[in-house]
Amino acid sequence: MKLQKSVLAAGCAALALTTAQGLAAEPIKIQMTTTWPSGISLIDSDKHFVETVNQLAGDRLEIDFHPGGTLVPSTQVFDAVSSGSIDASVDWPGYWAGNDSAFALLGSFPMLLTAGDYMLWLQQWGGFEAFQKVYGKFDMVYLPHSVLSMESGLRTKEALKSLDDMDGKRLRMSGRPQGEILKALGAAQVQLPGGEVYQALERGVVAGAEFSSPGVDWGMGFQEVTSHWTVPGWHQPGSVGGVMINREVWEEMGPDLQAVLKIAARETMMWSLAHFEKTALEAVNNFLDAGVEVHKLSEEELERIQQIANEELVRASCDNPLYAEIAYSQVRFLEDYATWRELQQPFGFGRNLSSLPDAEKIKSCMDE
Repeated sequence: MKLQKSVLAAGCAALALTTAQGLAAEPIKIQMTTTWPSGISLIDSDKHFVETVNQLAGDRLEIDFHPGGTLVPSTQVFDAVSSGSIDASVDWPGYWAGNDSAFALLGSFPMLLTAGDYMLWLQQWGGFEAFQKVYGKFDMVYLPHSVLSMESGLRTKEALKSLDDMDGKRLRMSGRPQGEILKALGAAQVQLPGGEVYQALERGVVAGAEFSSPGVDWGMGFQEVTSHWTVPGWHQPGSVGGVMINREVWEEMGPDLQAVLKIAARETMMWSLAHFEKTALEAVNNFLDAGVEVHKLSEEELERIQQIANEELVRASCDNPLYAEIAYSQVRFLEDYATWRELQQPFGFGRNLSSLPDAEKIKSCMDE
C-alpha cells in the first residue's frame, strides 16, 4: 500500500510538472498597433522593435503587430490601450496633451531638448521615470523606443523667409506649446493627422505644414505640393516615440519578458537615430534636386522664438504641477550638462541654449 501511494504521488508530481511545462511553452501573445499607417515611414521603428522582441523572446512571447488605422483609428489608440481593448500601441506622446499637458514635454518641446538630450535625460536624469509617472496615471507602462533629431521645418508653396512672413498664415503644426508659439508669432495653428497633410497643402487649406524628418516628408510626397522649405525645425528639435502597454498586460509578462521588451526598446532607439538620419540625408538631396528652395531663419529670429518658448514653458508649468515637475527635470538637466557640453565644443553634440527657462519659477509652480 505504501508503495502504491508512493507511485501515485510520483505520478501526480510528474503530471503536474508536465502540465506546468506545457503551460510554460505557450507563448504570451500581445496585440499591438501604432499611430502610423503603413505609408508613413515612422512605422519603421515599430517594425524593428517588434522584430527584435520576437527574436529575443523566442517561443515565450509573440507580438501580433497591426499598422495604424487597422484595429482602431490612430486617434483612439491611447484610450484603447488604457482601457485594455488593445494590449499595446506605438505613439507620439505630444498627441495626448489634451489628457494631461505633461505629455507635451515627453514628445518634444520647441527650442528645448535635442535627440541627444532626450537620450541622456531618459537614461541618467530621470526621464524614463517621468514617462512612467505620466502614462501611469492612465494605467499604462511606457517604453521609449525611437528618437528623431530636428524635424524638417515648414514646407510651403510660397516662401516664408522670416517670422514676419508667418503673420496671418494657417500652418499645420502638432503640439500644444507649438500652437502657443505660433499664436505669439501671429500665425494660426491647424492640427491635422499625417494622412491629411498632403491634401491640405495641395488644396491650400494651410499655407504651410510640418510633419517629420526629411526622409518621412519625402516619402509622403510633399515635394509634389510645395516648393519652399523654411528651416530649422524649431518646433521639434528632438522627438521621442515609444510603446504604451496596458499595465495589466505588462504585469502578466513577468520580470524576464519585461526585461526583453526594455532591452528591445533601448536597442531600437539607437537604431532609429541612425536609420532616420540616413534617410534624412538621402531625402535632403532629393528635395534639393527637385528644386525645392531652402530659407533659413536668422539667429535673431531664433532668439525671439527661444524667449517665447521659455516663457511658455514657465506659464504652462504653473497650470499643472506634474508638467512643472517634468519641465524642472529637463531644465536642470540642461543646466547640469551645459559646462561639459561647452568644453566639448567643437566636438560635442547638441547645443547649449542661448538662455534657459527660469528653473526657480518652474520649481515654485510644483508646490502650488
